[in-house]
Amino acid sequence: MAQKIILFELNEVPWRVVDEFCRWHPDSTLASRLPRCRQYETFTEDCGHLSPWITWPTLHRGVTNERHFLHDFGQDLAEVDREFPPVWRLLAGAGISTGVFGSLHSYPPPTSFDGYRFYVPDTFAAGSECFPKSVTIFQDFNLRMARDSARNVSRGIPWASALELLSKTPELGFKLSTLTDLAGQLVGERLQQWKTIRRRTYQTVLGFDVFMKQLDATRPDFSTFFTNHVASSMHRYWAAAFPGDYENFGYDTAWVDTYSHEIDFTMRKFDGFLTRLIRFVDLNPEYTLWITTSMGQAATKALPVETQLYLTEPAKFLALIGLGNNDWMRAPAMLPQFNFHVAADRSTGVATELGQVRVAGRSLGFREAANGFFSLDFGHPNLPESQCYVEHRGRRYSAGEVGLINEEIKDKSGSNAYHIPHGTLLIYNPEERSPKPGRTQISSLEVAPAILANFGVSIPAYMKRPFTACHA
Repeated sequence: MAQKIILFELNEVPWRVVDEFCRWHPDSTLASRLPRCRQYETFTEDCGHLSPWITWPTLHRGVTNERHFLHDFGQDLAEVDREFPPVWRLLAGAGISTGVFGSLHSYPPPTSFDGYRFYVPDTFAAGSECFPKSVTIFQDFNLRMARDSARNVSRGIPWASALELLSKTPELGFKLSTLTDLAGQLVGERLQQWKTIRRRTYQTVLGFDVFMKQLDATRPDFSTFFTNHVASSMHRYWAAAFPGDYENFGYDTAWVDTYSHEIDFTMRKFDGFLTRLIRFVDLNPEYTLWITTSMGQAATKALPVETQLYLTEPAKFLALIGLGNNDWMRAPAMLPQFNFHVAADRSTGVATELGQVRVAGRSLGFREAANGFFSLDFGHPNLPESQCYVEHRGRRYSAGEVGLINEEIKDKSGSNAYHIPHGTLLIYNPEERSPKPGRTQISSLEVAPAILANFGVSIPAYMKRPFTACHA
């Protein structure tokens, strides 16, 4: 008999952080339940540069980036969804009741919600459409906060939207403990301004309440929940938590003292989520809980980032390469990237013109995909003002003339840690008291077929054979 699966997508958290957290907090839910979990070290088989918008579709679709060709948000998914659909589409299409919450590349939502109990796209969605519609108000707020705090976290609060959101607490499922915690966060920011960075985590805390409300009310056979809150903290503050990982260390003691507990803070919030999920699964033993990443992180360089170059007025920049305001449309992206679609009758020659652009004396990095999609790479760190210029076909422009700004990074954090192929998979089955010890290594390509096999759904020929999951 198939077991229901909750797939908790804990973006990029490696075994290093899991094990350290258990050492820091031996009384935590994670530490106490880890011996009851089957444990796997995953690795992604993707080629080239690794990013979550590449490695998650690999896990979800059972093929590498050499076949799915997804490398940026906002790409047209129509063709890849037909050829290599994500696991939730395969399950819903086979009559397995399904819920999706925040999984990457889940926008646009399907044209029909037949087979779905709930459907909330990722935080890079171009619109706030959700199922059920009652969740749309949360998604609208979530998308707004994500846009406003893309690099430096905004200290502003959209009070009208926030109060409207809180008025829907019974429908959305916000817990009193969550609202009390959030109030404490806002007070803490007034006392210590740097704590504003934790707002990113509280978006996830609110989202998890909404997810649990939908999970408990609709009881889908398969559901997903994605969070980036720990990954975001690891990128920025690994050097503060693990300064011994670096031969050369550029941060001062004050920076380390300020941010040394931020990875721990985000993991403690995850441990709270885990406590609620374990309780749910224990009360409903037809469920198993899968906690997975699509890859991991490890230390890189511990060098302060004082500034980064961002595109803030894209119309100015795109005019440089001959595009008018009606020739292009912005697509979702994570800073410092900028993504856009070009109208079909204007796409010819855009790549050639972009190839003529140099920023701070170096060629601009960009990618082109189907249906007029382009992704531009900005984010140049620590540029002196003398290098804040752009060249195009022999003419030089100041950064401001073409819509760029050399923005100060308030917490001085760069990518102290970055992506590695190896990740984490835990499977908790309340009916399995003594799982096999050790950590078996599997490919992330084996996860989707294992989920399909659990539900007795035919595994497409292009997928690998599944690993042996948590039940016989």
